[in-house]
Amino acid sequence: MDLSLFHILEILGTIAFAISGALSAMNRRLDLFGIFIIAFVTSIGGGTLRDVLMGNTPVTWMENIIYIYLIGIVTTIAIIFRNKLYIFKKSLFLFDTIGLGVFTITGVEVGVQNDLNPIISVALGAMTGTFGGVIRDILCNEIPVIFRKEVIYATACLIGGVAFVILDRLGVKLDIIYITTSMTVILIRLVAVKYQISLPTFYLIRK
Repeated sequence: MDLSLFHILEILGTIAFAISGALSAMNRRLDLFGIFIIAFVTSIGGGTLRDVLMGNTPVTWMENIIYIYLIGIVTTIAIIFRNKLYIFKKSLFLFDTIGLGVFTITGVEVGVQNDLNPIISVALGAMTGTFGGVIRDILCNEIPVIFRKEVIYATACLIGGVAFVILDRLGVKLDIIYITTSMTVILIRLVAVKYQISLPTFYLIRK
């Protein structure tokens, strides 16, 4: 496999989401099989959706067995060092945020490289970044993070995606775009959580 920056980012995103999924599963006291399943679907969910929507089949993890090995190794390490990871109370949030930022950019890049409309490319990036986490939360019987009031999640993806498209149109070097926009997504979410910034919620007033 050609280890371009794009593939390195995909590997980093896979690692981050594998740890995020494993920690979430252990937090729900799932058994060993459940932990590996949650880690796996969290890691490959967004990329699989991206590839299917783009008609790129077999999807990436089916063609490159390294992803399966990587998820297995990372999940095993997360289980072994679970107590050390939980010393950092924000560890689940941190790994989820890293995965979100990285996978968002890989999704936007695929859209741009296939000459999709910029709006569609940004949407593809948001779906790539969030879908694995949505599956994880549903399987763990939780309201998906993307729908919770207390965090900026999909919004960070959209802003990062727009930044990617703008920088690409300006002719900025691709490697710089990758790093700048993925960090943008990560920093937006970190700041939003730290200062409790959220989108407004609406509800019916019952008389």
